[in-house]
Amino acid sequence: MADAVERGITVSEIAPMDQPIGVDPETAAAFIGRARRGPLDVPVPVGSVAEFRRVFGAPFPDGSLGPAVEQFFAHGGRRLFVVRVANNARGAMLCLPAAHGMLVLRDVQPGAAERIRAAVDYDRIPDDDREHFNLTLQRLAPDSRLVIDQEIHARLSCNEDDRAFIGTALATSSIARPQAPLPPGRPLPTAKRDPHDPGYVEPVQPGSDGGELTDYDLVGSAERGTGLFALDQVEHFDLLYLPAPAPGVTPGPAAILAAELYCRRRGAMLVMDPDGDWQDAEDAVAGIRRSGYASPNVLTYFPRVVERDGSKVHAVGGAVAGLLCRHDRQFGSWESIDGSGLELARGLEPAVALSSDEVRRLVKEGFNVVTPARTGRARLEGSVTLARHSHLPADFASLHVRRLCLSMTSAIERATRWAVFEPDGARVARRIRSQVHAYLSWLAASGAFADEQFAVDCDAGLHPGPRDPRQGVTVLLSFRPAGAAERLSLTLHQAVGGCRVAISAFAKSTP
Repeated sequence: MADAVERGITVSEIAPMDQPIGVDPETAAAFIGRARRGPLDVPVPVGSVAEFRRVFGAPFPDGSLGPAVEQFFAHGGRRLFVVRVANNARGAMLCLPAAHGMLVLRDVQPGAAERIRAAVDYDRIPDDDREHFNLTLQRLAPDSRLVIDQEIHARLSCNEDDRAFIGTALATSSIARPQAPLPPGRPLPTAKRDPHDPGYVEPVQPGSDGGELTDYDLVGSAERGTGLFALDQVEHFDLLYLPAPAPGVTPGPAAILAAELYCRRRGAMLVMDPDGDWQDAEDAVAGIRRSGYASPNVLTYFPRVVERDGSKVHAVGGAVAGLLCRHDRQFGSWESIDGSGLELARGLEPAVALSSDEVRRLVKEGFNVVTPARTGRARLEGSVTLARHSHLPADFASLHVRRLCLSMTSAIERATRWAVFEPDGARVARRIRSQVHAYLSWLAASGAFADEQFAVDCDAGLHPGPRDPRQGVTVLLSFRPAGAAERLSLTLHQAVGGCRVAISAFAKSTP
């Protein structure tokens, strides 16, 4: 199912009936943070550090989003969505003189590094037409001033009753929007001072980067689709990471709790950095208990890392996300990270030396631990989630068990969405059983399950006659993940409004 967002309306493309449930070899991550430039509150797919810099510019000197992106790709990540958020950032302002007043345009991508300009002409507009004008908008690279984006809008008008009203024409512009009040007449042509002058108007007010991010900038608004909720535009992602919003600061409880709830709804895992003030294992255990964070959808680690020369301590949430992506590509999300050698780049060492007893204690508390490896690199071990005191099954404290369940339910949810709208219940039940059973068979053959004694059922065909789509469809799963002590039973309830996943005690048992 692919989702497209157009002017606030989300259009969902549903996977066809009987389409095999595919297994995506590439794990997708999403980072949210502050950048110098680029679109705000838009999830931009990024495939390399160079691509990130082309869209979002060079990182802030003390910023954390840029280094996190670099860590991600350096450690094996390939698929990343970046959401730029800001705290009262302002776009550059252009002023185009008109016969009576001024046409003011504001850059839609705020930031001090943004460079835009505009030109007005009356080419191919009849002499007796005193209302219409042509507008050219350009965005320039801040360093070379080469044109990187251009829009040409022909025969615009400042009259709201005109079909070519500028407010409507620029509503989808990626460069600028008009600001009220609009002049009663059209803007004057931008004159060329000499043959080498392109005739463009430069900003009278530069853009601003705004202030340091707060938790509320990261969380954003569900109604406006900002912050976290900008990711509603993405069909699926597996890992979410919030780099430090300001130097020496970790996201606070408001951001962490909102991100965990969002991950729970989207079937994703939140990567959380440890507090920078934790100096030893005792601090980490006391701090995580004091925070109250306890969720199988949160992955955290301790300690941070330090460069080998001792010059700087780093949070490595971006590197952890990249390592998990590489791990999934090579072994599958159902494999423990302890056996796959999740090693950090050379030159990075654990910032805190830990005894074997401290490592065991940290793992028991839900920390994945950064330890020295025999290869001379630091590595991540533990394969645990932060579910230490949650009410969920004990096996959900295992990172690979939880991630297997998340990937399974997400894949099944997307592939069986068609069933909600089918009236023939018996037919729906047969096809869902066949579709999901084939997928589970593939997982079993790949080593995702401890045995082949899995089961799938569907309630769509329980009642005779046509099925009311408003009732939804419930899919029941029973299986034992590799490395799990107990069999798990999950329920997916597909409804018109979305899918709800729960742990069930009534799923079909397997002899």
